[in-house]
Amino acid sequence: MISFGMNLVLARVLAPEDFGLYAVALAANQILFYINDAGIVAATVQWRGKIEEMLPTATAMVLALSATVYGVFWWLAPFFAGLAGNADAAPLVRLLTVSILIDGFVSVRSAVMLRRFQQDKIAKANMAGVAVQVALAIALALNGAGAYSFAVGNVACSLVGGVLMFFWAGVPLRLALRRDIAARLLRFGLPLAASLGVEAVVLNADSVIVGKTLGGAMLGMYLLAVNVSNWVPGFIGEILRHVTLPGFARVAEHNPAAFSTRVQQIVPMLLVLVLPIAALVGTLAPPMVVFLYGDKWLPAAGVLSFLMILMVVRMLTALSFDILTSLGATRSVVRMNLVWAVVLLPSLYAGARLWGVYGVALAHAAVALVVALPLAVLFLRRERVELSPLIPRVARLLLGGLAAVAAVWAVARLTGGTIPLVQLCAGGIAGLAVFALVGVPVSQIREMHARIMT
Repeated sequence: MISFGMNLVLARVLAPEDFGLYAVALAANQILFYINDAGIVAATVQWRGKIEEMLPTATAMVLALSATVYGVFWWLAPFFAGLAGNADAAPLVRLLTVSILIDGFVSVRSAVMLRRFQQDKIAKANMAGVAVQVALAIALALNGAGAYSFAVGNVACSLVGGVLMFFWAGVPLRLALRRDIAARLLRFGLPLAASLGVEAVVLNADSVIVGKTLGGAMLGMYLLAVNVSNWVPGFIGEILRHVTLPGFARVAEHNPAAFSTRVQQIVPMLLVLVLPIAALVGTLAPPMVVFLYGDKWLPAAGVLSFLMILMVVRMLTALSFDILTSLGATRSVVRMNLVWAVVLLPSLYAGARLWGVYGVALAHAAVALVVALPLAVLFLRRERVELSPLIPRVARLLLGGLAAVAAVWAVARLTGGTIPLVQLCAGGIAGLAVFALVGVPVSQIREMHARIMT
């Protein structure tokens, strides 16, 4: 929420071209974050056996990999920036990816904290980093730093949060390289790293294609829409991913008979949280963008409507990745992401050429629905995760989501001549009420409340 407030301020201060420059560097950084540890962090979370024996080897491997990845990309930064259609972004790419080096010192310790369910400490470290980021980024933007205000703030956030997690983990910094442990880590981690690398391409290729084909200003518009669509993955998604991988790994190890039941419990809870948000934000995108960011950002609204569909699918596929990873089925994750990427990349390019930035968002949403989601169901069933009991509950929730969209659209039309805030309030109340009435049984609300309270 603090980051959201920061982006509100920066959108008023900076130009779309500044957002476009930052989008190139951010795409590079996110791709590298997915691959810089070769899957060793996830291997640490689900490690079977004494964790103390593998930590020195894991730490040494991640540090070496992070330094190598950063060094290679320092050299490749001009090429990547040129590929994204903005050669001026190369210094920004080099600055922002310093966070890769910081992650090399921190990631294994954060994995240990996840394994111990010390998410409270991780949250405090992240919040401290974000507080520093906001102060720096806004101060720099007000003093004319442009896109560099984003990058400096981001690196400062990584540094502050990383230092706190490094010490709070309580794990001594010891380096070693046991070949048997390294082989075990890589057997699990390399397929996952390959999968995450492909996933990074899936999630960031749109920025490269928009920048290359449509220019920096439209890339800035697109980035703003992406940032808004990432509110839910950044909030609810982060909560889940800090719990689902270690949680499902524990169930798989100690109570495999209950695994499908746990999946059947969490999927409806996830949809109850994300579907009404997608319906409201996607339908009310124009008044919301104008109200929050100003008239100059209105072209981002059409993009946002399609990206909210993508957001729902991403939340479900991310959950499926964690489920498959906890079962050790990392090769299934690789196959799923690879097929997704093969279909997505030409679709994004065609969408950009045919309908501009709106075509990119439409292609992203369509491929996610038609390709990624069915693949997730297929691979989960191959791992004998029973999904059929979910069909009635999911169908009702989807019906509630569609009904909410219709209600919000009708109210938005009726209040079209009013100020954006009135449209947002009226449409939001109507949408939430209809979703609750149509999509959510009273028994499910009570069950979710009881689980949250415990």
